This record gives sequence, C-alpha cells and structure tokens, in this order.
Amino acid sequence: MIEVANASINTFGTSSPKADFVPPSEQLVTVPVSLLQALQDEVQSLQDIVVLQGEKIAALERTQDIQADNQLIQLRLIADLRKGHGPQPMQKDRSVILRALIADNGGKMLSSEARKTMHLDRASFSRLLATMKDDIEVKPYHLNKSWKVLVLR
Repeated sequence: MIEVANASINTFGTSSPKADFVPPSEQLVTVPVSLLQALQDEVQSLQDIVVLQGEKIAALERTQDIQADNQLIQLRLIADLRKGHGPQPMQKDRSVILRALIADNGGKMLSSEARKTMHLDRASFSRLLATMKDDIEVKPYHLNKSWKVLVLR
C-alpha cells in the first residue's frame, strides 16, 4: 500500500507514469479458496431465495385473481338479490293458488286463514306476499287492527 501511495506521489504532475507503478486494474488480490467457496455458497443461497420468492409471488397473484373473480360473482349475486327477479317457480304456483283462494272468498280473506289453508309457515307466506304486491293488497282488519286482510286488486 505504501508503494501505491509512493507511486501516486511520484507520478503526480508528470506526463508518464513511473516504471514501478502498477495501475489498479492490473493489481491482483489473493483470496483463500475457502472464502471463495463460502461466497459462492452464499450467492447460490440468495439465488434460491429469489426463485422461491418469485414462486410465492406468482402463487399470491393467482390467489388474488381468484379472490377478485369471487368478489365479482358475489357482487353480481347481491345485485340480483336486490333486484328481486320476481317469484320463483314454486312461488308462482302458490301465488295462483292464493289468488284463487281469495277469489273464492269474495276477493277478501284474513291473512292468517289463507296461510293456514295453504299450510305455509309465516316466513314463507310473507315472502309469497312480498312477490305478489302488484296483485294483492294487505290491509288491517277493521275490527282488529293487528289482523291483516288480503284484498285482490
């Protein structure tokens, strides 16, 4: 190192380098084989890690694509539910039966009697009435406001 410093000082300000000066590009560094092998092992280990991380990223991107597709499907299903595509096939049959039942009773019938006659639970009957808002009007009974009367429109 002292020689390099001396060579730098000796060549300073002159147009040609001195004869004992060795440029940095031609200097040799001696590295033990064990250190070189350790560095090569470390480089290989890092390359393996990069490959594994690339595979993990690809798997995460696939998962993200699947989740995006599932989210789109869910949003479409929610939109379909909000639109209310009208009565289902079984509800259509029940709506025909309910309309005929009310018509047979003069166009008016207590909601509880219609539900019992059709052998439906309250939730199913409520869903059926919700699909028939255009055909049937639900009004409170004049003698007891808690009872409901179904009237054909």
